[in-house]
Amino acid sequence: MKFIVSSSALLKELQTLGGVINATNTLPILDNVLFQLNENKLSLTASDLETTLSTVIAVESTDTGQVALPARLLTDMLKTFPEQPLTFIKTDQNTFEISANNGKYALAYVEAEEFPKAPHLPDPSKTELQGDVLATAINATLFASGNDDLRPVMSGVFFQFSTDALTFVATDAHKLVKYTRTDLTAAQSAEFIMPKKPLQVLKTLLAGTTDTVTIEYNESNAQFNFGATCLTCRLIDGKYPNYEAVIPKENPNVMEIERGTFLSSVRRVSIFSNKTTHQIRLKLAGTTLQISAEDFDYSNKAEEHLDCEYKGDDMQIGFNSRFLVEMLNNLTANQVRLELSLPNRAGIITPQDGGVEGEHITMLVMPVMLND
Repeated sequence: MKFIVSSSALLKELQTLGGVINATNTLPILDNVLFQLNENKLSLTASDLETTLSTVIAVESTDTGQVALPARLLTDMLKTFPEQPLTFIKTDQNTFEISANNGKYALAYVEAEEFPKAPHLPDPSKTELQGDVLATAINATLFASGNDDLRPVMSGVFFQFSTDALTFVATDAHKLVKYTRTDLTAAQSAEFIMPKKPLQVLKTLLAGTTDTVTIEYNESNAQFNFGATCLTCRLIDGKYPNYEAVIPKENPNVMEIERGTFLSSVRRVSIFSNKTTHQIRLKLAGTTLQISAEDFDYSNKAEEHLDCEYKGDDMQIGFNSRFLVEMLNNLTANQVRLELSLPNRAGIITPQDGGVEGEHITMLVMPVMLND
């Protein structure tokens, strides 16, 4: 088994696959990348048993064969090379010999049979969408997913496909984001919960790409195919909470404000907030928004006044500033709307411009009790 490959092309693919490989693995084989050679095509696969990522690169070869090679060792070595062709030759001493411009290196390999196989999806449902659309949906929602091991269904993103729209939802019980595309539909209705890790990998892979992504899914697994890449992952088992029930429908108090100004002000004022609660106070009256924070333990406090468009009753409401910052940071609109009903009911943030046709983003943030 012999092949010649570009050092930078191989490094790029190995770094992508590195997103799947855990720092510590229970099975030593999972520290390796599976190399499957089929003449001038080299398929590379990494797995952590839950998620499997495969990609294909072009090489010079007339051979076929497969072995598993240590991922970290190979990546660390390739990082030090300038771009050059590398020759990989399988030897009789259970090693792979790598020849570069000015040196030779030997790597121990593991037999490919030990490497776990990606699950096969029998008779899956299928949906297609553009890579940049999926990347945008993941970007808009992933940050709002939870980290609570006791509630695993909330640690991922809920994919809700129907014949009317595609919807993506994430929540950690303090904040919620619903991203909907009414201009895109699925052939049949389906719902599944995608784990966080494969979504992080997809987010990186799909940034800026317009490749068509084919999503295949059944009860337990989902597979994403685009270009020469295939990602298969196990879905989170369980029923997603009824998120529609927590989105308040009647919100008579409505504020519109410039997003960048609002974000900068919240960031500044929050520096003076309590380091445990991160609580800031929004006070709305007329066309003025007052943002304030106070840390009683250290006598630190801050207050700012911003111009806004506001319709509704004068009111005060408290929020965790970190959640507001995350939400405003993940929007690209110039103007945002904050809809409120009562100081103890969730606030709803929606972008007012900058979106594409058919795109709807709803962000919900729970209030915190104000200690007057």
